[in-house]
Amino acid sequence: MSYSIAEAARRSGLSIDTLRYYERINLLEPPARDAAGRRAYSDTDLTWLEFLTKLRTTGMPIRRMREYASLRKHGTASAGRRKAILVEQRSAVAARIAELQACMEVLDYKISNYEQIECAMADVAAQEAETRGVPA
Repeated sequence: MSYSIAEAARRSGLSIDTLRYYERINLLEPPARDAAGRRAYSDTDLTWLEFLTKLRTTGMPIRRMREYASLRKHGTASAGRRKAILVEQRSAVAARIAELQACMEVLDYKISNYEQIECAMADVAAQEAETRGVPA
């Protein structure tokens, strides 16, 4: 299947400017052109864009993504280095997840603490109402 740049942008979730930028910095091979000379993205291009988007979501720097994209052109001969890049990125992601998990634990603790305070305050208010003879 063939997609215009607008359709490729819509399907990938990236902007048209980002697609052009990725081409310019060699993250994305220039797509084929249709009879009118317009970009014609393939399903393979969209799959690659999805992968690039995942790499960006993990926080991989553009510099490292460019290295990976360049190595990709060498086929299986570069598999070892590409794997190493992904292993390094996975380690960075795991460290970030651990950091976020620690933050989540602090948030959970604080939320629990405030829930206890709210319950205690409700109990005090109920006791005060009861001593004044006001039905709860």
